[in-house]
Amino acid sequence: MGLNKDGIDEEAVISSIAKALENFYTSLISKIDSIDINKIMKRKNPYLYRAKSMQSALEIVESVLTAFVSSSEETIFGNCFFEPIALAASGGNKALAEGIDIMIHEDNAIYAIAVKSGPSVFNADSKKRQEQNFIAASKLAAQAKARYVAIIGYSYGKKKDSIHGKPKMYQELAGKDFWWELTSEEDFYVKIISYMGNLPEKYIDKYKESYAKASNRLIREFANNFCTEDGSIDWEKLVELNSGHM
Repeated sequence: MGLNKDGIDEEAVISSIAKALENFYTSLISKIDSIDINKIMKRKNPYLYRAKSMQSALEIVESVLTAFVSSSEETIFGNCFFEPIALAASGGNKALAEGIDIMIHEDNAIYAIAVKSGPSVFNADSKKRQEQNFIAASKLAAQAKARYVAIIGYSYGKKKDSIHGKPKMYQELAGKDFWWELTSEEDFYVKIISYMGNLPEKYIDKYKESYAKASNRLIREFANNFCTEDGSIDWEKLVELNSGHM
């Protein structure tokens, strides 16, 4: 098992992790700083908040902000973190083909690798597009008269091969198996954590400051927009914003 036979360039891996973390926190903080209470309340379910007997702007804003950050951080992290690390660790090349992240030439074979975050990223349509991208990329191998191996690599989690249905034109590897295949190191999936070192701590204070400011700002805006003079929540106004005519 393992495509990188030359050994890991640890400096390149650590550098890619540092850049990925910088991009993650920069994007997440920017997202938090720009959250708009009216826009987000248009997408939320006001009936649920009323059913849960939420009585204050603080309760609703904390619920909204927590859900917003949870959703945003998962998406942003998946988009910016794993691909550059996989590229640095593999010793391969950044792929030019659409939907393919890494191309590796090894032992008269061309490996086309699509790097994903967790194993639940696909729906039926996106999986079909990925298959089409693999088919398009296979033409490069045909031109080079090389064996073609297509891999979807899930950067964390586990994935069982299905024993039913028609054979796939690609492999699916997750977590330990993916990183082992990519790097030739069985424990590389654990090393990623150690390679982070103290890098996340560089950003956490700025993140917390951004979160606190957003919380204060959203509470003020919610109270101004959706509370009555006595401080009660104006549920009718909130429902009107969410579900009334445009």
